[in-house]
Amino acid sequence: MRAARTGTLLLIGGLLACSPGQDELEAEALSLHRSAIVVDTHSDTTPLFEDPNWRFDRRHALGHMDLPRMREGGLDVQFWSIYIGKTEGPGRTIRKALKRIDAVYRMLEQHPDQLELAQDVAGIRRIVAEGKIASLMGLEGGHIIEDSLPALRGFYRRGVRYMTLTHSFHTNWADSSGTDTTPAPVHLGLTRFGKQVVHAMNQLGMMVDVSHVSDQTLVDVLRASRAPMIASHSSCRALANHPRNLPDPMLQAIASKGGVIMLNFYPAYLDQDANEATRAHKLVLRDDLIPLRSRFKLEPAKGARALQAFYAQHPFPSVPLDILLDHFDHAIRVAGPDHVGIGADWDGVPSMPIGMEDVSHLPALTLGLLRRGHSAETVRKVLGENLLRVMSEVEYVARELGYSER
Repeated sequence: MRAARTGTLLLIGGLLACSPGQDELEAEALSLHRSAIVVDTHSDTTPLFEDPNWRFDRRHALGHMDLPRMREGGLDVQFWSIYIGKTEGPGRTIRKALKRIDAVYRMLEQHPDQLELAQDVAGIRRIVAEGKIASLMGLEGGHIIEDSLPALRGFYRRGVRYMTLTHSFHTNWADSSGTDTTPAPVHLGLTRFGKQVVHAMNQLGMMVDVSHVSDQTLVDVLRASRAPMIASHSSCRALANHPRNLPDPMLQAIASKGGVIMLNFYPAYLDQDANEATRAHKLVLRDDLIPLRSRFKLEPAKGARALQAFYAQHPFPSVPLDILLDHFDHAIRVAGPDHVGIGADWDGVPSMPIGMEDVSHLPALTLGLLRRGHSAETVRKVLGENLLRVMSEVEYVARELGYSER
């Protein structure tokens, strides 16, 4: 039997609360959220773990995530993003990524009664049943392996269970979607080595992540991969025409391969007006933001805290929670209820929807989906079971190929 969670599950806005007189739907949502395994595939809180003075077990006024708020939000499984920007010099990107991974390990070692590293789906289910939060890692950007399959295998051994093939720029073997604008293609998708990377990930049992890749790269991944893939933090281009989002044919193609689209919560990716307002806001703040990022380039934890404070002082555009729910409705309708999940991008973006300001508000998603007529079975899948199914299938392919290092 699953162990009881140690945290209180509530929605700060008051939509969900365990109190007399709550209506039946709210009670159903609370019960469902408590009993489901809730998975998120993208958090950029990781730079803060490199700061020995920052306490993950304390509730913070800034940012989107810490242990108390994770407990309040009922989050059971978190993939921590290992993102390293462009770094010149052989081995430097790998070394920075290893430092970031080491910081994740040190954070886990400080809270062994609350969190534990998971290696596979069986481990996730065991950890959650014990009342702890299962932690895994995702490598955000194929440039981090520095064109080395041994490096890829080394990251897998350290707990990385997905890799995003590109970030906002091309790698030497795959084209990116870009972020605000799409760069001119260089490879027209995946190169021959890029396909070798995908095959190696299949052999290891590492999920292939197609968030941030160009449309043609995604098409090539669909052809090259023996296993289903994920989009760890992308939304729907039909609702917001942003290069980071996925068009309907891609939603359908990922689903036809058995994969899952983990929806991003960033307002600029959810709504066209919010996207344009965000662009304008960035231009106004440009002269402050650029030097701020440059000042802390070698101190990522200080930089993360400085950005959180800056965003609090200069709030970025947001959208109502209903706009986020529209993306879930659309993805469920187009890709199907077996192929949608949560990849919020906590602490990786400057704003979240109103009513989803941080991870403690996650129960609002469960209530919102039920209110829109989605069945409890569908909501449970979206909350986490879809991602766990894909991960299980990726593990199965690795066993079939006979190269798994688990």
